[in-house]
Order: sequence, then C-alpha cells, then structure tokens
Amino acid sequence: MIKFDKVVKRFGDLTVLNELDFEVKRGEKVSIIGPSGSGKSTVLRILMTLEGIDGGVVSVNGEPLWHEQGPDGLKPASEAHLRKMRAQLGMVFQQFNLFPHMTVLRNITEAPVKVLGMSKREARQRAEELLDLVGLADQSSKYPHQLSGGQQQRVGIARALAMRPSILLFDEPTSALDPELVGEVLTVIGRLAEEHDLTMLLVTHEMRFAREISDRVCFFDQGQIREEGTPEQLFTDPTEARTREFLQAVID
Repeated sequence: MIKFDKVVKRFGDLTVLNELDFEVKRGEKVSIIGPSGSGKSTVLRILMTLEGIDGGVVSVNGEPLWHEQGPDGLKPASEAHLRKMRAQLGMVFQQFNLFPHMTVLRNITEAPVKVLGMSKREARQRAEELLDLVGLADQSSKYPHQLSGGQQQRVGIARALAMRPSILLFDEPTSALDPELVGEVLTVIGRLAEEHDLTMLLVTHEMRFAREISDRVCFFDQGQIREEGTPEQLFTDPTEARTREFLQAVID
C-alpha cells in the first residue's frame, strides 16, 4: 500500500531520510517511533505531498507518488497527479488545524462537497455518522473554540475520514493535548483500528498505545529504520542497542 524505495530527503545540508526503504501492507497498522529529528514526521509529510523528495521513489497503492510515467520512464509528477494521489490519504495532525470560523459540522462537510463533489445532504449525513463514531454527535453546531483539545482532535479524525481515504496517517495526534485528554483520542483511534479496514500509519510517542494498536512497530534513527518487528518483539526483546537505549529513556 505504501512503499519507500531508497528515498532521500534533505533540508539544506541535513539529510533527514537517508535512502529509506519502508513498506506498509494493505490493512496493516504500523507505528513509527524514534527520537526527535529521526525523520518520522517527514515520512508522513512526504506522503501528504507537503514535502518533496530528493531521491528514490515513493509509491502509494502501486503507483508512484512524486513521479508519473512518461515515454522515457519516470518524470516529476504534475499537480493533477499529486491531487489524484493525495485523495487516497487522510491525515490527522499534531495541531488540530480546524477552521475556526466554521462549525464542527461544516469543518467535516466542506472538503467532501468542494473536493469530492458530494451533495450537501450526503456530506451532512456522512458527517453525522462520523461524529457519532468519535463520540461527538451532540457537538455538531459548536465552533472549535467551544471544544476541548481532545474534542477538537476527534473532530480532526472525523474530518480526515470524511474524505473516504484508504490510508489514514496520524502525526503524533496526542502531543498537543493535556495529559487528561489523551485517553479519549487514543480510544477513538483504537476503535478505528479494530473495527475498520483502514491502512494506518502512526507517528507516536505513546509507547503503550503503539504496543497495543500496532501490527508492526518501526524504530527510526538518523533517517533510517534501525529496527522493526511485532510490538511484542520490539518492546520486549529489541536486538539493537540503540533501540534498547531509546526505549529505556522513554518508558517509565
């Protein structure tokens, strides 16, 4: 479903992804953990076409993301190609990024109507179903400033799902929340993982949650995957000294 083949990403002289090879299978739930600056969030930003790449090929659902096929091989992707590919992915950001001047309902219906061409009636029905899914059925007429951070993030999850993505990306979705609000968001994400056939890629610093929700956990360090495995294997018996050092530092 997702494939990074020798992908390089640089910011000036800093190499953030160093010939990264990485795959996520259809329906798989994968968590990415690692220290700050290891390239975790950059992977998601590349998939959402918020950051370009400097080498290699990224594929989504078997089709190149940042390239398209030309008569002489791969060429840089056009904006139309990027838009088409982007439609397959939804992203939940660290900061909630809700439109402050729109109600909760309109925050969720705006993109399906404008981008997907969905009727307002269908978009509203879909939004109401999603708000029920995330436990906010009674909040549709409120504005973001009237909600807690946890509620805003749950609206963000509903908004991402409204676009009917086949892949859902989470970029540290609880990092901007007060500690007492983290659980409500993790509960919703956990329910999605259990009940819906989505491919999910999560960058998270919540180690216990990564252990519970993931089919596979990847430890990133210096722009590469240093170690990966099942949650049980990676958290209980990591083989790399660098993985052990990181986990000892972040797990109580």
